[in-house]
Amino acid sequence: MKMILSDKPIDIQFSDDITFFDLSSLRIKNCNGCYDCWVRTPGKCVIRDDAVKIYPEIAKSDKLMYISKVKYGSYDTVMKTMLERALPIQQAFIWLVDGECHHYQRDVAMKNAIIIAYGKISAEDKKLFEQLVNRNSYNMNFSKYKIIFTSEENLEKCITEVVPKWRI
Repeated sequence: MKMILSDKPIDIQFSDDITFFDLSSLRIKNCNGCYDCWVRTPGKCVIRDDAVKIYPEIAKSDKLMYISKVKYGSYDTVMKTMLERALPIQQAFIWLVDGECHHYQRDVAMKNAIIIAYGKISAEDKKLFEQLVNRNSYNMNFSKYKIIFTSEENLEKCITEVVPKWRI
């Protein structure tokens, strides 16, 4: 399954084999840190909003694309909020990878991921973002990933060029 999560509307028609979510048009509340998705309702968030229909799709996807503005070396707010709300696809149990703690997954497909990061991004913010994606790659079950930096003005052109190659 191929899935694209975007932090803004994209004026591109995607083929039927791609599930596209414009996160900015959805109602996604912040994680409240209750960890009920690990303890009381394993694998299910207790907050009833649009995130509950997205994180199971993230778990099933084997090709995943994030389209996000970079702010202070991190994902933009709406993308960061959604990724935090995907906590139910992980388990409370941890394992060490290169001296860092990462979560075991709950029946999550290995992913070939592309992250299209856009905006006016300084060299320092690019470096921080690359480190963040690398660490997140363990928790999101990326078998491989690629980060593409572009300007906001060239974003749709970049997506149009990347998607056909990524779909293969």
